[in-house]
Amino acid sequence: MVFFSIILPYYDKRSKNDFPCHMKVSEHKGFVLVVDDEVGVGEMIETYLSEQGFKVIYSSEGQEAVEIAKKQQPDLVILDLMMPGMDGLEVCRQLRSDPVTQQIIIIMLSAKADETDIVVGLELGAKDYITKPVRPRVLLARIEAALRMRDEIINRKDAESISHYGISVHIGRRKVFVDGRSVELTATEFEMLFFLIKRPGWVFSRSQIVEAVRGDDASVFDRTIDVHLVSLRKKLGQYGQFIETVRGIGYKLRE
Repeated sequence: MVFFSIILPYYDKRSKNDFPCHMKVSEHKGFVLVVDDEVGVGEMIETYLSEQGFKVIYSSEGQEAVEIAKKQQPDLVILDLMMPGMDGLEVCRQLRSDPVTQQIIIIMLSAKADETDIVVGLELGAKDYITKPVRPRVLLARIEAALRMRDEIINRKDAESISHYGISVHIGRRKVFVDGRSVELTATEFEMLFFLIKRPGWVFSRSQIVEAVRGDDASVFDRTIDVHLVSLRKKLGQYGQFIETVRGIGYKLRE
């Protein structure tokens, strides 16, 4: 219900042909799974993204979407929060808990704009959270930004791993070890730690961290950074204290 729920309020009087289309390509820009229980909305998003060069599969049910994701492993899932049966949060939990699907990018869409809902979605591992109404081009920009960031991570050649104190970040494998012990981080927590560990001692504002972690097209929710960092510190154990709060500015990783 993700994609179309956001778009439908804005384009409630438009047909599929009203969605802007400027390109058709033979090679897919990415593989997207759209999950929305409103069939009209889901199919409209499916059509729009297909016209923009994406391979798209649409599902109207949470359980079915989980099965599709496991079998076909899309690059990105557009996931509506409010669905009957298995809702978007449960779908997100299941995708993140399965090694086969845990690296799939998830963008949640919902009419719920409460900060608590946004934080829960991000904590579960969603890369981005978009509230309704959203224009199709904005949604497209978010998708492309998320995929672009994923590709940049894959193509990083500066080092196979970065270590600081007892923390080791293996970039290509997207693994984190604390004193040799593997630690499971959400996608957002991993990006935060990677951003900070590259520049020990540097002080970054919340907005700088958000931009680095979620892309410059993403909505900035400064206060959610605090929530993610609390969780990250706990997972790093005794080294969590090395992520220091700089009053009035933001955070840094101790040198």
